[in-house]
Amino acid sequence: MRPNRLREIWARGGAVANGWLAIPNSFSAETMAHQGWDSLTIDLQHGVVDYQAMVTMLQAISTTDTVPVVRVPWLEPGILMKTLDAGAYGVICPMVNSRADAEKLVAYTHYAPRGTRSFGPVRALLYSGADYPKHANDTIVTFAMIETAQALDNLEEILSTPGLDAIYIGPSDLSLALGCNPTFDDLDPKAAAAVEHILARAKAHGLVAGIHNGSPEAAARRIAMGFQFVTISSDARLMAAGSQQVLATLRASQPKASADGY
Repeated sequence: MRPNRLREIWARGGAVANGWLAIPNSFSAETMAHQGWDSLTIDLQHGVVDYQAMVTMLQAISTTDTVPVVRVPWLEPGILMKTLDAGAYGVICPMVNSRADAEKLVAYTHYAPRGTRSFGPVRALLYSGADYPKHANDTIVTFAMIETAQALDNLEEILSTPGLDAIYIGPSDLSLALGCNPTFDDLDPKAAAAVEHILARAKAHGLVAGIHNGSPEAAARRIAMGFQFVTISSDARLMAAGSQQVLATLRASQPKASADGY
């Protein structure tokens, strides 16, 4: 089976640079994949990507060594299983708020006897190899998102769930849940303290911690804190920021019209 480079990077003590895909297009996904990201996450929760677009994007990512990850819309067995069958090597599941939620996530993403995942890895066999059924349980990476006050209350129970590989912090939702301003990088003190607490407890349980960032500078700071999976912006945001920079540079170089119109 094709190895999962996320696990290889983490085994070396490194951090994964993860890109984020919100544009439902295989060419934009292919372009992002060729830029050197360690992994790319297709967002089915808040982006405008549907399942069929996701499949074509996974195929595009497969033209490189970039690891394909998908954030599913919710903790629902059908979409989790279909996402893995399509060839995702990692899944990020939002709104995991309890030990029961975490146990369901693990069950839905693992074959028996560890879980209840139904067998049908149609495209996963093409991406990973014929021995996928034998090694999938130990290769796929399962992230539980920690982003609510309830999840914070149940943090120890979630983190101690057997079979869970990693957690992923959504800073904006976590901030909202704590009554703070929703943002990625410059968090209010209460939200920042919660992020540090989640990271420390994840490391204590031997789990990888990931987090979304708005800038490479913030991602670098969080790697220094101990995060081993850092997302930076998104394809849509990067396209907008690049366009803004180009236009600002162009317009700054143009002579300004005189006040009298001549």
